[in-house]
Amino acid sequence: MPFARLDRATTPTAHIGLGLAAVGRPGYITPHRDRDLPDGRGVDALRERTHELLDAAYAQGVRYVDTARSYGRAEAFLADWLAARPEATDVVVGSKWGYTYTGDWNTEAETHEVKDHSLAAFERQHAESAGLLGDRLDLYQIHSVTPDSPTLTDTALHGRLAQLAEQGVTVGVSTSGPAQADAIRAALAVTVDGSPLFRTVQATYNALETSAGQALAEAHDAGVTVLVKEAVANGRLAGTEAPAVVREIAADAGLEPDAVALALVLREPWAGVVLSGAVTVAQLAGNLHAPLLDLDEERLDRLSALVEEPEAYWRYRSLLPWT
Repeated sequence: MPFARLDRATTPTAHIGLGLAAVGRPGYITPHRDRDLPDGRGVDALRERTHELLDAAYAQGVRYVDTARSYGRAEAFLADWLAARPEATDVVVGSKWGYTYTGDWNTEAETHEVKDHSLAAFERQHAESAGLLGDRLDLYQIHSVTPDSPTLTDTALHGRLAQLAEQGVTVGVSTSGPAQADAIRAALAVTVDGSPLFRTVQATYNALETSAGQALAEAHDAGVTVLVKEAVANGRLAGTEAPAVVREIAADAGLEPDAVALALVLREPWAGVVLSGAVTVAQLAGNLHAPLLDLDEERLDRLSALVEEPEAYWRYRSLLPWT
């Protein structure tokens, strides 16, 4: 398992990963992109910004990078960075397949990505990912699995994924939607020749959406590495967008609200890697202060009042505009 490299790491930031969803393409559902990203958001400008973030993350001990076929040119940006820094052999690279980017580098595109969990889509997208990342691809996950996803019952696909695992690439799933817990448990039950297929689970978990927590604990207990995405809830727990209690705890600690959001997730014993979705070096620095924050019982009690019903959380997320 490539994550054994992270387990051996001793720096407190080794279990924070850098996600490239918000910098690999001009449009995404996070707020303040006009303020935070370069003017025009051209390919060269976002490549440069991605490399700046990767440089800063690596220098500060981050050793996991998350990307996907649907993140615009994120895989290509990462591949360029890895090629220019051959010494960065300790970086663990994870990507995902199952969505195709259709935004055509246009923030006003009618459709930014299209979901397809078929075997044919896997074959096409794995060839694309491997063509860019080569043997640096450590983890390949199915993107946004829900309980009704055909990927959970497609035995031909399972066989092909098992072949990929035999070649040394860890196979996993990411989940989304209000029934994440059901999708996680269904994924844990998938076997090929009597052995569990999926060795990682990546799920949304944050101060507002905690419904997958027990299932993630079960995954961890089963020996599956847990990765957490959207710890700042697509910006809802960062900066001025954060609820008052998050901003108050941050101010008391001399930190930014996003550090509080990440600290809440990092304290979970099952959380193997928690992703930062920073788009500026300053945001990344703020995220990386999260391990310094002590969330005592009083603070945890205050934060627990923020939890929303899963259906309400995901309904709100589905309405966030691409900008």
